[in-house]
Amino acid sequence: MGSKKCKTSSNSETLQTISSFPDEVLEKVLGLLESHKDRSSVSLVCKDWYNAERWSRTHVFIGNCYSVTPEIVASRFPKIRSVILKGKPRFSDFNLVPDNWGADIHPWLLCFAKAYPFLEELRLKRMSVSDESLEFLAMSFPNFKRISLLSCDGFSTDGLAAIATHCRNLVELDIQENGIDDRSGSWLSCFPENFKSLEILNFSNLNSEVSFSSLERLVARCKSLKVLKVNRYVNLEQLQRLLIHAPRLTQLGTGAFSQELQPSQFAKLESVFNNYRSLETICGYGKPIHSLQCDELAQLLNHCPNLRRLWVLDTVGDKGLEAVGSSCPLLEELRVFPESPFDPDIDHGVTEAGFVAVSYGCPKLHYVLYFCREMTNAAVATIVQNCPDFTHFRLCIMNPGQPDRLTNEPMDEAFGSVVKHCKKLKRLAVSGLLTDLTFEYIGKYAKNLETLSVAFAGSSDLGMQCVLAGCPKLRRLEIRDCPFGNSALLSGLEKYESMRSLWMSACKVTMGACRRLAMEMPRLNVEVIKDEDSDEYHANKVYVYRSVAGPRKDAPPFVLTL
Repeated sequence: MGSKKCKTSSNSETLQTISSFPDEVLEKVLGLLESHKDRSSVSLVCKDWYNAERWSRTHVFIGNCYSVTPEIVASRFPKIRSVILKGKPRFSDFNLVPDNWGADIHPWLLCFAKAYPFLEELRLKRMSVSDESLEFLAMSFPNFKRISLLSCDGFSTDGLAAIATHCRNLVELDIQENGIDDRSGSWLSCFPENFKSLEILNFSNLNSEVSFSSLERLVARCKSLKVLKVNRYVNLEQLQRLLIHAPRLTQLGTGAFSQELQPSQFAKLESVFNNYRSLETICGYGKPIHSLQCDELAQLLNHCPNLRRLWVLDTVGDKGLEAVGSSCPLLEELRVFPESPFDPDIDHGVTEAGFVAVSYGCPKLHYVLYFCREMTNAAVATIVQNCPDFTHFRLCIMNPGQPDRLTNEPMDEAFGSVVKHCKKLKRLAVSGLLTDLTFEYIGKYAKNLETLSVAFAGSSDLGMQCVLAGCPKLRRLEIRDCPFGNSALLSGLEKYESMRSLWMSACKVTMGACRRLAMEMPRLNVEVIKDEDSDEYHANKVYVYRSVAGPRKDAPPFVLTL
């Protein structure tokens, strides 16, 4: 087998030889690269590297299902076994994207069935998925092993039954935060009695009771089960029975427990948890465990010294978070969700005190999603000094325009502290009373920032201009209910082609500015989503994204492609 020389020009006159490898060697070397960004970069070196990367790639990540077509993907990468595919803009989670907007998975499955009959893994986020699509998936890919549906809609438990019935090699079934038609809990009984391969099972957001006898038999058969996240209908006694069958768990999602715990019940629970020294993640859904006191929670956490991820409701209070800080020194990810986000008179929750306590005890913390009703600049400054390695910092102060609760000043210095101290920061969500100063800080210091989410913030177009001019790695910018207008939108003309997407809603953007953007940047898709009360002048919802496929062909009438 001969070798080929791969060359690149350092200037217009000089060619420098980079490498000389047989094709098989080059493909194996490139196959060791796990980052899709790294693989995309090496494919640009020269034609030989492009072809080697093309034939050696088995995994593809598509951050926007309209940035490319399935046919283009299949033509470029002939050996794909694993696909991550994202659809609707993130603000669809807040009901800002109308129903029937698009992102249908079925055309992708039809193409993949022909191009990739050996497909093993599919991870979908904010896609429209029907029962027919799930049944087609189950029947078309005989070696299929892993499916993850996150924030998808359009399917029911009938589709899950098809997956359970036909995917005989299934290793992962991860169903979370979906708009699912929950018809019955009998789908778990569709797994064959000789089925034993499951390692990950998550049905935490289903709203109906499941057949516990079927669930218990399934867990008992699957000796390699590592992740188990059940819904709120699995009670405490049932959870204990499941845990006895699954001693290898590293991640646990609990049900909802509101009964009073007797000392004997707590002792049994503590004994079960004592067998889980390798537990890395605990998350709770539905109602929290009201009957556990803080010292009892601390006792349970003491049996989980390797805990890396914790998801809880804000009803744990600051005392509960203090127990986390004192018991979980290896914690890397914390998510605190609100039990009653739309009740302004709620008298419980978490404050800056709990967040600060976690930061003192968990120096490895690098991912946080923290919902609260008020915060202070000083607290955030302390938190990032204690945990300077944040890559994801999402502070959601639920009261729009809320200032520092002690000084009544804007929260500018809080987020200024974040971007100044956290040099690895990739994702940031800002909230509270913010002026343009926050965005000046972001543009000046957040040089590795990739995703920025903004709501009810800013003073003028200057804020968005600072971000677009100063964040070289920015890939996704999400803005709602801000005083940013045409000058802000058009300041990104030289930036948008290097970004994945821009979302602006309830800002001060006009149709004329959107048309100018579309005219000057023809390789971008500029879409305006029209509401019932939309007029001909304002562009209330604007979605801008790069695409090699051109304008999409399935846009509904309320989506105008400019």
